[in-house]
Amino acid sequence: ELPNQVKLPYVEQGDSSGVPVVLLHAIADSWRSFERVLPHLPDFIHAFAPTQRGHGDASHPAEGYRPQDFAADLAAFMDALHLDAAVITGGSSGGFVARRFAIDHPERTLGLVLLGSPATLRNKPAVLEFWNSIISKLTDPVDPGIVREFAESTLAQPAPQEFIETMVKENLKVPAQVWRATFEGLLEDDSFAELNKINAPTLIVWGDQDAFLPRGDQETLVAAIAGSRLVVYPGAGHAVYWEEPDRIASDLAAFIEEIAK
Repeated sequence: ELPNQVKLPYVEQGDSSGVPVVLLHAIADSWRSFERVLPHLPDFIHAFAPTQRGHGDASHPAEGYRPQDFAADLAAFMDALHLDAAVITGGSSGGFVARRFAIDHPERTLGLVLLGSPATLRNKPAVLEFWNSIISKLTDPVDPGIVREFAESTLAQPAPQEFIETMVKENLKVPAQVWRATFEGLLEDDSFAELNKINAPTLIVWGDQDAFLPRGDQETLVAAIAGSRLVVYPGAGHAVYWEEPDRIASDLAAFIEEIAK
């Protein structure tokens, strides 16, 4: 439980003296978004995967769903666990939270990893259409068909059906108001203009079959974050960490070994 009374479930694994790594899920997901990655991580990674406010089994406060709100929760989460600094990893829209934290807390960011994360959502017509036609009109109970279609649209390669069912169930725990407020916060986010403030080593991973993000979007991120590096997964879709968890774990471990030298 954070000082603001928000409760965040989380999983933790690895050597307690290892390099701390925090894994941040995307909109509507939970810590279970990284359930396929965690078994592949080496013990020298002290991994933490929290479920963020409004999601999964976390508290569902009435407000506080902008990237800066989630980033403030992350700082309080790290305080509660006595983590001075960590490698911050964000999947998809979780990358907005990760980079906000890296901008606001450079001294606490050992490294930044963005997995299929947009440079901005403001120039994505398909995303704006999704907001206008679906998300902005969501009401409770959220339609399971919409949730399933949303989850499956992120894939270009198969993921185990059992895992997809788990993620659909997790998504359905999110109230319509949280979907709307979180999505609105992402659309309004203007942190792209501040990416030049990030001084942490940064790894950017993108699948070249991502239906949402063109390569140019990722190259824009690389140009904006000094010293960042883009790794492309041929054949992978938007939810690259769902599709290729073993490779994500391997690349994450190699990145951490490199920056820890």
